[in-house]
Amino acid sequence: MKKKTAVITGASSGFGFLTTIELAKEGFYVLATMRDLSKREKLVETLTDLGLQDYVDFQRLDVTKEQSIQEFGSILEGFEQITLLVNNAGFALGGFAEEVTVEEYRKQFDTNFFGLIAVTKAVLPHMRKQQYGKIINIGSISGQIGFPGLSPYVSSKYALEGFSECLRLEVNPFGIDVVLIEPGSYNTNIWTTGKQIAQKSLHIESPYNPMMEKVEREIAKGQSSLGDPMDVVRLICSIATKKSKTTKLRYSIGKGVKASIFLKNCLPWRLWEIIVLKRLFK
Repeated sequence: MKKKTAVITGASSGFGFLTTIELAKEGFYVLATMRDLSKREKLVETLTDLGLQDYVDFQRLDVTKEQSIQEFGSILEGFEQITLLVNNAGFALGGFAEEVTVEEYRKQFDTNFFGLIAVTKAVLPHMRKQQYGKIINIGSISGQIGFPGLSPYVSSKYALEGFSECLRLEVNPFGIDVVLIEPGSYNTNIWTTGKQIAQKSLHIESPYNPMMEKVEREIAKGQSSLGDPMDVVRLICSIATKKSKTTKLRYSIGKGVKASIFLKNCLPWRLWEIIVLKRLFK
């Protein structure tokens, strides 16, 4: 394949769904990957309506399964170049730490962190040999700011921050850019799967019940001001088409995100802690 080729994980919904469409519009040949290919119908229909169906190839990829990663790696061998990797696959677990099992933490990290590393390792040899490429990791403001009741998700995004920073320094000499996008709250379905875990802390007998209910109310209160996911997608596409060596490591985006990160980094921890706890629990 001589076209610009992009790999996107988690393409069945959210940012991945929309980014697949926009990159196809930009002329990329997109390998849209997802764990369950039966969820591709809506994307296929949208691409067909736009006349973009020939720009997208759907591939099954479970980022938590070694065999699936190996099979996908074999598919990549058929391409002359891999221009772009968008690590988007992820989900969110909530609940207070005492009531979240270690196994649940592992499942969170298997997708959001270790799965991302596995896909990146499958793509890197291609980019290193061709001496160019971009890797865009979809992080979160949660990788910069902790929040009570969300430690599984927050921890996985903090880990991604460190990995992305190291990786950018490691592969820069090979002409590869690594970028981390840190969205705030957007209208996607990422929190849908977190409710099952949060139920433990929402149970009336849980010592964390009063606090978890307040966290839930705070999250619900923000639903009316969720950002348009297309803002993030346009940022992804802008970075994807930038000239090499012109990107930054971190791009924060969303209502109040930059101000929140600035305050958290500037204020003494004790003062920041008082502000957060007063807002949530007083």
